[in-house]
Amino acid sequence: MGQQSTSTPDNSGPRDVDPAVANPLLDLLRISGEPLKLRREPIGSEILEVCLDAAALGHHQTPRYELVVVQDAYRKHQLARIYRQGWSVYRRIVARGGSSLEARQWEADHFEDVPVVIVGCAKGLRPGLPAIGEARYYASVLPPLHNLMLVARGFGLSASMSTLAVWSGWQARRTLDLPYRMTPVAVVTLGWPKEHLIQAPERRGTDFAVLDHHGTPFPVSPK
Repeated sequence: MGQQSTSTPDNSGPRDVDPAVANPLLDLLRISGEPLKLRREPIGSEILEVCLDAAALGHHQTPRYELVVVQDAYRKHQLARIYRQGWSVYRRIVARGGSSLEARQWEADHFEDVPVVIVGCAKGLRPGLPAIGEARYYASVLPPLHNLMLVARGFGLSASMSTLAVWSGWQARRTLDLPYRMTPVAVVTLGWPKEHLIQAPERRGTDFAVLDHHGTPFPVSPK
């Protein structure tokens, strides 16, 4: 059998790119991350495997995370108890900020019914100082979870991230039998939505960017 050729991106030089051309990835990024009401219908293992594979893409070094895919009813119930403990406090903060409570309240009330709960954990001891070490530690988990959510939404799944179900690290460790050298960082809930996926509010990225140093607005191209 002949060798199979693998195609690699052509990075030989600049290209003429029309910014107005739609990018499928941008469409997925426009989907809101707020939790939706979910059906209890299970998610096929083939879809889950593709989502987990997506989480591992783009790593040059061996990934330093572990994703705990929780489908067991008892463990989901324990995570739900932790979620509701954190939500009882956090909802007051969200309410003061004028944000909608309905979506998160539904998730808090029905967390046990979510078909799949994925807990992203960072491997190794959490560094204390310097701060850059701690930032790198947590950064090992969040990009893989984000990749997973984007691919899940491409299948039509609702995918939402939260830290409420792991706000108590020792309770989450006990629920998931995690060793001391592994820290639960964030949770993604996956399920088939009872309603259509909704779009997040449109925002201009340049409103949150500066040029070269703080205080200098990023120049916006004329339309």
